[in-house]
Amino acid sequence: MKLFSGSAHPVLAERVAEYLGIPLGQIDRRRFSDGEYWVKYPENIRGKDVFLVQPTHPPADHLLELLIMVDAARRASAARITAVMPYFGYARQDRKDQPRVAITARLIANLLEAATVERVLTMDLHTAQLQGFFNIPVDHLYSSAIFTEYFRRLAADDLVIVSPDVGGIALARSYARRLGAGLAFIDKRRVQHNEAEIMNIIGEVEGKTALIIDDIVDTAGTICKAAGKLRELGCTKIFAACTHPILSGPAVERIAAAKFEQFIVSDTVPLHQAAQDSGLFRVISVADIFGEAIKRIHKGESLSVLFV
Repeated sequence: MKLFSGSAHPVLAERVAEYLGIPLGQIDRRRFSDGEYWVKYPENIRGKDVFLVQPTHPPADHLLELLIMVDAARRASAARITAVMPYFGYARQDRKDQPRVAITARLIANLLEAATVERVLTMDLHTAQLQGFFNIPVDHLYSSAIFTEYFRRLAADDLVIVSPDVGGIALARSYARRLGAGLAFIDKRRVQHNEAEIMNIIGEVEGKTALIIDDIVDTAGTICKAAGKLRELGCTKIFAACTHPILSGPAVERIAAAKFEQFIVSDTVPLHQAAQDSGLFRVISVADIFGEAIKRIHKGESLSVLFV
């Protein structure tokens, strides 16, 4: 087994390697003056089981780098190539919801297969049905395996789990069941990209401690508007959590203004410097669960024990 990291999140790759008890493989990455990528594996990987750790958050260069790493590994005669994508970029473009638009998530799946990826390991896809876009195995991990124990510290008789939209009800319901909490969800209307209008909150929230759970927080508009609405309806404390903290544009400023009791995130993508400096976020690492999944894939063992 050989584990390599792209440039997107080397810190996470190092933590995974530490869990596995193996050194992170050496890889030469260079860019020509015009920005083109060049990749080389200095060591022999012929016949090896190769795992490439690279979340594909913006910029799109991260995706391109992953494809080039895959191609270089294939031409170096790797026995099997697994793309370890803690965050699967473009997952929100999973359907044709208006005329003349691309289904980009399917395009990314096609690109990975064309590059000869033989397996994908990821976490909390925006919709689980994205697995059906692939004709290769997809191992889909869930952040609940790392978040649930932490959330139990917040658990109280008045805890209610809040989904920021109808699509997240299944995730919120699973947490509510595990934590013995109530359930509510937000009826929102998407005004335009990265902007939503809160219409109603369905569920009993008055006098409750709310925990808003989402898979991706991008500009944080929805989750912060939801926090404001919950306060209007009488919530006493408001926590928030997400798997993939993209935090683009004014996200950090919005979260600071929303005054959450705590904002819990994973490290599927690196927190950018402004988010780190803010001190607003409690980061829980996914390195151990990805490390265990990689070990089990390599040994041909079941991953079902990792699903909580």
